[in-house]
Amino acid sequence: MFGGETKIFIGAKDRALRKRIKSILQRQGYLIVGEAEDGAAALRIIRRLMPDLVILDKDLPGFSGLELTRIIKGDKIAPVILLTSSWEQPLFEKTKDSWVFAFLVKPIQEGHLLSTASFVLQAFQKMICLERQVDELKESIETRKLVERAKGFLMKKLSLSESEAYRRMQQQSMDQCLSMRKIAQAIISNYE
Repeated sequence: MFGGETKIFIGAKDRALRKRIKSILQRQGYLIVGEAEDGAAALRIIRRLMPDLVILDKDLPGFSGLELTRIIKGDKIAPVILLTSSWEQPLFEKTKDSWVFAFLVKPIQEGHLLSTASFVLQAFQKMICLERQVDELKESIETRKLVERAKGFLMKKLSLSESEAYRRMQQQSMDQCLSMRKIAQAIISNYE
């Protein structure tokens, strides 16, 4: 995803700043898919283009960079690098629950921009992967609970042992080409 495949959006009021960032990133093979000088335009373009990385100036007119990061997180679009004129601890506190993955203090240094962009993209991919794993684990736990509950119904209603109830569910799953979860849900619906 890095280099030419990576789509980046830049939102900053200062045209020279956007041009500098764009130039640095393009030399490294990144694809700049959009730019905007105000928050409202930035939001429209970001939602339409769904970039892989968003670089926003904190002081965008209209929607501020901070407001945009909250919307970007809500829409689950992309990680954000926030540009600021100085390091401010209160700003860090305000962005804790957003998708701001890094701050860059202006003026932008080429090495800092490139290393930060690379780091943020990698960290975001790891986060997405972990979220997927968590969702899969939740699904697995929920399925296990349903199977246990269904086994309980079969054991009680049909006087089966636990292993017999489980084997019966497995057989139904194979015969009907349905997941154990669907079989368990059907059994629970039938006996409730």
